[in-house]
Amino acid sequence: QVQLVESGGGSVQAGGSLRLSCAVSGSINRIYAMKWYRQIPGKQRELVASITRGGSTDYADSVKGRFTISEDNAKNTGYLQMNSLKPEDTAVYYCNAVVNLINFWGQGTQVTVSS
Repeated sequence: QVQLVESGGGSVQAGGSLRLSCAVSGSINRIYAMKWYRQIPGKQRELVASITRGGSTDYADSVKGRFTISEDNAKNTGYLQMNSLKPEDTAVYYCNAVVNLINFWGQGTQVTVSS
């Protein structure tokens, strides 16, 4: 079994920063990619950022220049550094990873940005 556990969410004022972590554990042969999504109640889950094992990254236009996705392959952990946070970044953030060619999701972590 593979598990993804997110941490690092919380409440912050606009302009502040948070770093989310996603620890992957279990029977891991290879992590092919890791992504961060976010979801606001009543709306579809939105892809925020992604990173491949080779290190290629991609970002939603709404977070480019503010968010940075990274990973520590030795620790099987991914990160989302979020700077210059805005109230519209408020959402539940989910980690997603392709592990052993299977898609796994974390439980989500709440990020709240107040104005």
